[in-house]
Amino acid sequence: MATILFFEKPGCRNNSRQKALLELAGHTVEAANLLEHPWTEKELEGFLGETPVAEWFNPFAPSVKSGETDPQAYERSDALTAMVRDPILIKRPLMQIGNLQLQGFDMARLRTIIDLTAVPGAETVVESLKMTDMGTCPHNGDPLPAQTRTIDP
Repeated sequence: MATILFFEKPGCRNNSRQKALLELAGHTVEAANLLEHPWTEKELEGFLGETPVAEWFNPFAPSVKSGETDPQAYERSDALTAMVRDPILIKRPLMQIGNLQLQGFDMARLRTIIDLTAVPGAETVVESLKMTDMGTCPHNGDPLPAQTRTIDP
């Protein structure tokens, strides 16, 4: 079983369901507050990799939803600076599993990295979680694409 560092927005229903699915599959989830973590641009960039900059942004962040922040208008360095200053802009969750750093919750991708089979006794709960949309904010129907990056040990 894996130990997963899971950067979340506390109180986010989807992040809670995502953590539950991981834990019910026998993994250890170490939750960290994405909004209070003292991010550096270098550390954050490790989770974002070569993904197009506009896809780094949380489309449900208040300034993105209002149109005040336009993810398409950002260059790489400016986006990192903005996200370090205002972490609500970061699409979540961010996860570290061993040497892998991921952005977003893509069940298909996760299955290639870790086992998501329920531990004995948790099968029904895990199946019900799998049937829900883990990549869409429950407040909006837009899917959030997931990104993965490998880091050197």
